[in-house]
Amino acid sequence: MSTAHVFAASGSTVLVTGAAGFIGAAVAEALMDRGQPVIGIDNLNDYYPTSLKRARLEGLAARHGNLFHFQELDFSDMPALEKALVPFTFDSIVHLGAQAGVRYSLENPHAYVASNLAGHVNMLEIARARQVAHMVYASSSSVYGGNAKLPFAVEDRADHPVSLYAATKKADELMSETYAHLFRLPLTGLRFFTVYGPWGRPDMAMWKFAERILSGRPIDVYNHGEMSRDFTYIDDIVGGVLACLDRPPADDGEEKAGGSVKPHALYNIGNHKSEHLLRLIEVLEDACGRKAQRNLLPMQPGDVHATYADITALTRDTGYAPSTPIEVGVPRFVDWFRGYTGL
Repeated sequence: MSTAHVFAASGSTVLVTGAAGFIGAAVAEALMDRGQPVIGIDNLNDYYPTSLKRARLEGLAARHGNLFHFQELDFSDMPALEKALVPFTFDSIVHLGAQAGVRYSLENPHAYVASNLAGHVNMLEIARARQVAHMVYASSSSVYGGNAKLPFAVEDRADHPVSLYAATKKADELMSETYAHLFRLPLTGLRFFTVYGPWGRPDMAMWKFAERILSGRPIDVYNHGEMSRDFTYIDDIVGGVLACLDRPPADDGEEKAGGSVKPHALYNIGNHKSEHLLRLIEVLEDACGRKAQRNLLPMQPGDVHATYADITALTRDTGYAPSTPIEVGVPRFVDWFRGYTGL
């Protein structure tokens, strides 16, 4: 993990949305580990079992006590959001809450419009009203669509999303650029590549594969396994998020990562290594101690063949240096998964 994040002044309060989520809970943990109070927001929706979200929250509360203040609310509801935040002061925002998932956006588009569009504007408005020093927000590698050029660089065009989820994330970047321009609000958007690790999400391939391998059921392998992903371990992601949070983009007219001359930066945050899906399955098989039965299927709507992060800009500006290959990260995930599920 990058050590660049240790320079922040300890004690400044951070508002974290999606605090019951996979990345949100891990970021909240890291912030409190370095002495920063966290106000966590999450609506605990049932996109995946709320028991996992509540378990993450219970762990945060147990380990950090009075540093952690949790509010169960939907940030797409502006009156509720404003009311809930009245008692609190905070210096910065890490906005990770969103309706996640590419395939689910084909089934329930309105959830994405509410959370990822209306909700993002609400958080920009909160940041503006509170004059926060910096808001870091979650974008996604999915904004690159089916780009054939690899690795994906933040300078690449990202005008052809292949899912509604991707389109909402691109829209978030554009709205953020507007707020950086109009209100000189320091903003950093992070295009996350495939994140995995302990406390991960049940809708992700890593969880689904492990669950099926350990219970002796076949795994669904899309595009007959001819896919590649930039799998990024959660600890590396958290190090990058905090390193960015500690370095708000300056309002100096200079061009930032992603091309803005406003106080708005865009970064890829990944492992800078694209792994073939069949290689990932081999590593999972080794960690699980058994072979997978493979159900080979065609490509799914909204999916892309390959993702691969060019992290040059993030490394240059923050010292970000991911250090966890899948040969290390996947066994850690499987150890946690077996303990959590009893499989």
